[in-house]
Amino acid sequence: MKHDNYVIDDMISAKAIAARVESMAETITKEFEGTEKLVVIGLLRGSFMFIADLVRELDLPVEVDFLETSSYGDSMESSREVKILKDLRGEIKNRDILVVEDIIDTGHTLHHVINLLKSRQPSRMLVCALLDKPTRREVKVTADIVGFEIEDKFVVGYGIDYAQRNRNLPYIGAVRFTD
Repeated sequence: MKHDNYVIDDMISAKAIAARVESMAETITKEFEGTEKLVVIGLLRGSFMFIADLVRELDLPVEVDFLETSSYGDSMESSREVKILKDLRGEIKNRDILVVEDIIDTGHTLHHVINLLKSRQPSRMLVCALLDKPTRREVKVTADIVGFEIEDKFVVGYGIDYAQRNRNLPYIGAVRFTD
């Protein structure tokens, strides 16, 4: 797909994403077997497609909540300053929670979110990320369940944007600038 000053090269197909989401959901279902209710916390905005597909595949009683953070704005580089734009509506103390992230890059956002949520004393917390770029990590943080490990490329699609564009692509694509 071509835009004014960049091209999006296919990276991970919609079919590959769907198969991996199904596999991840099976793992999560086993991990939280017997839970009274799993609180699935999506990190907005990038995770919205992933979380929708993931919760439909879970064979568990679930509650969905969202946390919106910002560290990028319209830039391709993280500011490393994490702001909470929308906090959870529900209580997570003594609850099982699954944090759902679209992509782990520098790790600053996820590190901040994990510390924030741990301070609220959930009984159990796992982190699930669709994409992981370990070569970009600046903070020691890992996800318990990862969909795809990718190389250091700026990606869009399947909920992930560049300047609020391309979230609607059904696949993950790498942005390549033409200027």
